[in-house]
Amino acid sequence: MSPETVEALFTRGDGRYAFARWGRPIVPVVFGVTEESLGVFKGACEAVVAMAGHKMAETDPELGANFMIFFVQSWDELAETPNLDRLVPDLDGVVARLQGSNANQYRFFRFDPDGSIKACFTFLRMDRDMQKQSADVIALGQIVQGIVLWSDQAFAERSPLALTPEGVTVLRPDVADVIRAAYDPVMPVAAEDASHALRLAARLGAA
Repeated sequence: MSPETVEALFTRGDGRYAFARWGRPIVPVVFGVTEESLGVFKGACEAVVAMAGHKMAETDPELGANFMIFFVQSWDELAETPNLDRLVPDLDGVVARLQGSNANQYRFFRFDPDGSIKACFTFLRMDRDMQKQSADVIALGQIVQGIVLWSDQAFAERSPLALTPEGVTVLRPDVADVIRAAYDPVMPVAAEDASHALRLAARLGAA
């Protein structure tokens, strides 16, 4: 990837550059899926976290779980979920916007004082498009989109996933390289200056 391509992955729609990675170990939990699918999500998380060179844990001392994924049939279910308004600011407003835009996913991050990711809350509405995808595709895609703070437009036109000639869904190699470079210990846990993209691009070969 060129430095410009890397920069675009973390440049938001308003033109602001914003990057963050996890500082604390990741503790995932998934709501609204079968027991079989839980294993798929855990396996995807373990694979992506290991590739990044980061860590997982059994529990977060402050939050219990810090990477939460919720599956719903309708956005109305979010407003009915107990205590969710304590996790997501302006939950009623968020639900209204999601309904108005006919979105099928929403992702919300919280951050530690050093700017690193403290928690990620992912909400998925199982519309027709989402129902066409297998559990392993959804799991890998959502874990990848929560492993760092990407731009809100990073994967609007092209998925972070790809198909092998054998038909197996995998993480795109170029995206994997960016994630590994982002978790290089010499790189900062958070950045708001686009010069960070130059440093990332320079490390892609090493990663």
